Amino acid sequence: MSKRLFLVRHGEVVNPGGDRPVFYGAMDVPLSELGQAEARGAGDFLQEFDLEYVVCSPLKRAIYGAEQVYERQSSKPNEILILEGFKELDRGTWCGKTLGEIGEETMARFDACDESVTPEGGESFPFLKQRVLEARDQVLDKLPAGKSAAVVSHLQVTRSLLSEAMGIPIEKMVELKVATASVSCVDYDTKTGEQTVHFQSFKPEVGLEASKDGAN
Repeated sequence: MSKRLFLVRHGEVVNPGGDRPVFYGAMDVPLSELGQAEARGAGDFLQEFDLEYVVCSPLKRAIYGAEQVYERQSSKPNEILILEGFKELDRGTWCGKTLGEIGEETMARFDACDESVTPEGGESFPFLKQRVLEARDQVLDKLPAGKSAAVVSHLQVTRSLLSEAMGIPIEKMVELKVATASVSCVDYDTKTGEQTVHFQSFKPEVGLEASKDGAN
């Protein structure tokens, strides 16, 4: 007996730096028109699955994606559940800055989980992963065995969940590829606790142009 989570990343966003690809993290940036279309494509893909819950981050780009999934369910699941724990990594004072302005060496240390370079007002990857896994456990506790839920969130949130399921060290999780509006599928065995990834970063082919997926 297992419980299944479909991990959905939101679609392409409007980068707040315009032509300058800046890091935005937990800023509440909007989806682009393409990003909205991508979210609808992910919702179409999940139509064939009977979901008990649709869960999302409180950021509007994730809420839009969750609404697309919810609206396309033939048998409406419980109301959309918004959990703060699935919010994107807070970049703190790095928000609005380019990689060059932050410094490649500093970012490399951050990605390797050197918490001494955590930006002021921001979060480290270990802090992020802990709160993401706590939110995941909230969902799994509510979800009956044999049932599925969709979690619509963000790049770093999805990486946290996938790295845990795949046994990838946290300092290596930035190497995981998670495309915009892609879907990953993880089963959680209720008896053994074993986590099985059935597919990762699957992006439905719906004839859309390639998204711009820069600094995040």
